[in-house]
Amino acid sequence: MPRFPISTYRRNPRGSFHTGRNRLIGLAESGVPGAEEQDPKPSRNRWRLSVCIAVLVPMLLAAGGTSSMPEMTPPIRGLLLADLRDTFDEVHNGHRHEAIDILEPRGTPVHAVVSGTIRKLFLSKAGGNTIYQFDETGVYCYYYAHLDSYQTGLREGMRVERGAIIGFVGSTGNADPRTPHLHFAIFKVGPEGQWWKGTAIDPYPGLIDAIKRRDRRDR
Repeated sequence: MPRFPISTYRRNPRGSFHTGRNRLIGLAESGVPGAEEQDPKPSRNRWRLSVCIAVLVPMLLAAGGTSSMPEMTPPIRGLLLADLRDTFDEVHNGHRHEAIDILEPRGTPVHAVVSGTIRKLFLSKAGGNTIYQFDETGVYCYYYAHLDSYQTGLREGMRVERGAIIGFVGSTGNADPRTPHLHFAIFKVGPEGQWWKGTAIDPYPGLIDAIKRRDRRDR
């Protein structure tokens, strides 16, 4: 039983002491200033609200911090962990790479890593033949560059399934002709869908997970 000054207790008709609202009534009757305005219920409600906030906020933050990026399949069939090297933070041609280069023989098929839509086919000075593919939610853009050519019939606005062949490894753009490779990048885009303003995401961890999932499945 909580301890209060004995003067704050009030006997009920049965002779027992009680606290809470009756205690406040006793205080009010004893002339304690402002006692008649106090009510324990708001305090209890505030305490319960504080407990709820303390429990829910970390859960909401954790949910918000969970990545919603779709699981990928390797862009090259038979890709091994040893074939990957994280070059995301390296400086290439005077700027941060923000991508991964996967060395493969010229003409090796390149597969869509997720299901989605071909947003743009573009021939650029740096990237050569490139593909910008959006996932089904339109939140992530997958960039394939230095392609030797596109898959026959590939067009902008076309839906592709994960694993579908969309192009072939090459060395177009500013790539060294002696080292054909796939330049692969991921961007998280805003609601406007402007991938050129998107936030670059290191593709290395996702590709590592994709290879491990494939290997577990194929055992």
